[in-house]
Amino acid sequence: MKVLLINGSPRRKGNTFTALSEVEKQLEKNGIEAEIVQIGAKPVRGCVACGQCKSKGLGKCVFDDDICNQVAAKMAESDALIVGSPVYYGQPNGLVLSLMQRLFYSAGETVTNKPAAAICVCRRGGATAAFQTLNMPFQMMNMPVVTSQYWNIVYGAAEGQAALDTEGMQTMRTLADNMAWMLKKIHAAGKTDYPEREPWQMMNFVR
Repeated sequence: MKVLLINGSPRRKGNTFTALSEVEKQLEKNGIEAEIVQIGAKPVRGCVACGQCKSKGLGKCVFDDDICNQVAAKMAESDALIVGSPVYYGQPNGLVLSLMQRLFYSAGETVTNKPAAAICVCRRGGATAAFQTLNMPFQMMNMPVVTSQYWNIVYGAAEGQAALDTEGMQTMRTLADNMAWMLKKIHAAGKTDYPEREPWQMMNFVR
């Protein structure tokens, strides 16, 4: 069993990495493999609604000049997803939003039914709004959302300060324990035990 953790911060060793590293260590204590992938500071395309990923049956984004398809390939080999982001103006980093939107649309089969969680790191405020934003796509993809003892929020400004947020670090460890527990339950039941779902009935309000 493996969990893919996405570091949505341009800072390689910043506070988002600190929070994700706490989760990673606790997952490994539970016997779960974990990998942190950083999106970095290079541009990540936003979705341009070209639809070629669907019309051509690519299973990935038609644009292959950033990290999106690399993450899709890693997600195909993973059993769960955790997305971490710093908070900018009460929102997640725009790069991580672009990544998630393209990943979920072009390669949705790599995430469907897999447990997921979001983590937000902020200096002072805006984390709950950013946290809600990151969680919204999980529910559209039938991904069980893994909880913790509190919202998955860690506080810190200067690099490394997140480690001083003792409750935040405990929340990360509890999240990891809950993720490991859910993965083991799913693994024991077998992936064929997912609910049988009705075909999607899309309806537009303007006809």
